[in-house]
Amino acid sequence: MSNQSYKNKFLDSALETKALKFGSFTLKSGRKSPYFFNMGQFSTGKSLDQLCTGYAHAIIASGIKFDVLFGPAYKGIPLAAVTVTKLYQLGGPEYADVGYAFNRKEKKDHGEGGSIVGTPLKGKKIFIIDDVMTAGTAINEAFGIIKEEEGTAIGCVIALDRQETTKDSNISATKAVSEKYSVPVLSIVNFDDIVERLKDKLTAEQLEAIADYRRKYFPST
Repeated sequence: MSNQSYKNKFLDSALETKALKFGSFTLKSGRKSPYFFNMGQFSTGKSLDQLCTGYAHAIIASGIKFDVLFGPAYKGIPLAAVTVTKLYQLGGPEYADVGYAFNRKEKKDHGEGGSIVGTPLKGKKIFIIDDVMTAGTAINEAFGIIKEEEGTAIGCVIALDRQETTKDSNISATKAVSEKYSVPVLSIVNFDDIVERLKDKLTAEQLEAIADYRRKYFPST
């Protein structure tokens, strides 16, 4: 499947499930956004399969080799579990032994104990999977957990790269994380892909709102 094909399939699914909506939305950051992406809408077998197929294609296209797909609790747990099966289905034997793992929010103090469920991270090359990315607490936590478990984080994959700047810099959150940890950050789609795919379906008013948002919050070149 070509890059554009899996991107388009993902965006079609995002619209069908209403995971991707257009309008006026106040984000956690306080910014007024002309669109909103809600990963929780991928909540059926069909839509979750389509989502994780997109993740798998993005990972395979990168050619990056790794041992474990790590999904930070809680949203990352189903993403990691389903995506490793899609990697095997789409990528074949090369991905047969890729494991998945996630962290407990509270360490288990009985049985085997510990905070990691699934494949142990020690000595392994780890890919992190998540929905979207900010340069804040959540992603730093994931890198911290992997380091504590003596694994090596070698990359991240997210569903959507919003491409906008962080509050504290003139670079995007994905670039900030990539530079901080010296790892690639992949995405199924980015903001430009959304606009390109849907520009003929959006109203002139929506396109103007998108252009205004880009002027305000995208990195200046």
